[in-house]
Amino acid sequence: MRILDLPNFNKPSSKLIKYGASKLGTDELLAIIFGKGGHGESAIDISNRVLKKYNLSGIEELGFSELLKFLKGSRGKADTADYVRAMKLFSLIELSKRYNRLVNHGYKRKITNAKDVYDYLDSYGKLKKEYFLCLYLNTKNIIIKDEVISIGTLNASLVHPREVFKTAIKESANSIILVHNHPSGDSTPSKQDFEVTKALMKAGGTLDIPVVDHVIIGSEKYYSFKERAKEI
Repeated sequence: MRILDLPNFNKPSSKLIKYGASKLGTDELLAIIFGKGGHGESAIDISNRVLKKYNLSGIEELGFSELLKFLKGSRGKADTADYVRAMKLFSLIELSKRYNRLVNHGYKRKITNAKDVYDYLDSYGKLKKEYFLCLYLNTKNIIIKDEVISIGTLNASLVHPREVFKTAIKESANSIILVHNHPSGDSTPSKQDFEVTKALMKAGGTLDIPVVDHVIIGSEKYYSFKERAKEI
């Protein structure tokens, strides 16, 4: 049934206005974000299809093109509405992440050790793809900015010093912390992890923007190159 055909009191938008967003189901909230359905599906139908397959926590791992492919279903080509839904959904996820950081004082958080880094980014330990990030710090070791540099297996060609340090220079960072996750859940560093760490530490020394640590996030555990300095 189309949302337009629902009784006014049962439409997600009317329920939100009357009772507040907290009273709506996840499918109803997502339907409001999507705005409208299409091709025989209501916005709620599409929302339920997405949630049943991936739930909210799994959507970010898909990537835009994969989500778009799912939204179009058996149709040969995605239409404009599919692109709009995918953009809205990824925008929603990113806004939620930024809101959580603000609420948790993420950009005012002082990093004193690897545990602070892990607590800040522990959610990456649950992801099925490998993400490489940088935390950019000021002179008081407070996070100025965090940024995903690359997605994929960590190697020297994928993580080039230029990509790592251009933001550090732009933001006038005093130092940086490298972070990446291991989808396997095992935070033990690989040979590539050591090679990349050495290369970026050398580049940071040249630019006078030191790499103060490289933290690998696993499933409920982490590895700190700084704490294991003798192994570098």
